[in-house]
Amino acid sequence: MDRPCGSRTSLYDTKQLDVVLEGMARQAAVLLAGRSLVAVIGILRRGAPLADRLTEKMIKRFGVLPPLRLDLSVKRYADDLTLLYPETKLTEDASHEALDLRAYTLLIVDDVLYTGHSLLKVVDYLVRKGPAEIRVAMLADRGAARLPVRADVLGLRLDIAPPDVIECNVPPYEPEFKIELLKLDGRPA
Repeated sequence: MDRPCGSRTSLYDTKQLDVVLEGMARQAAVLLAGRSLVAVIGILRRGAPLADRLTEKMIKRFGVLPPLRLDLSVKRYADDLTLLYPETKLTEDASHEALDLRAYTLLIVDDVLYTGHSLLKVVDYLVRKGPAEIRVAMLADRGAARLPVRADVLGLRLDIAPPDVIECNVPPYEPEFKIELLKLDGRPA
């Protein structure tokens, strides 16, 4: 996928984001303490490798038992430059159809909370699976949600003007783990 044109400013590099994820893992470990059935659910695309990184830190650094790991495919991309799907679209993996999540505490992981449409679609889908509890972990919150959604575990709050774009670069989708601010061509830097 071609990167949009514009000026980019690095907000956080790999080393800084590792510290942010460490803090998120600590928050999540406290939130999940005492729960025996836990599932960590990454939102494809970048939420999935973030969920892997967060889960690894929770296990290795904070003694959390290995949770069930799942990924969900949701398409809206409100923080991309164009709205690729006018309606938020969640595609259910056939292997998830009969999944019994009753009594599970679910931790949804994604990269950026912007309008809240994608997150609300995921929560709506997961509620029908009957979990005991649903929690949310976000690497970055833009502070612009239009729906009543929030992150229980939050890495960064980035109050960025709506025309600008937060680009979370997460391996394997990009070579380097970093967050950049993109100002589109034709706008002052």
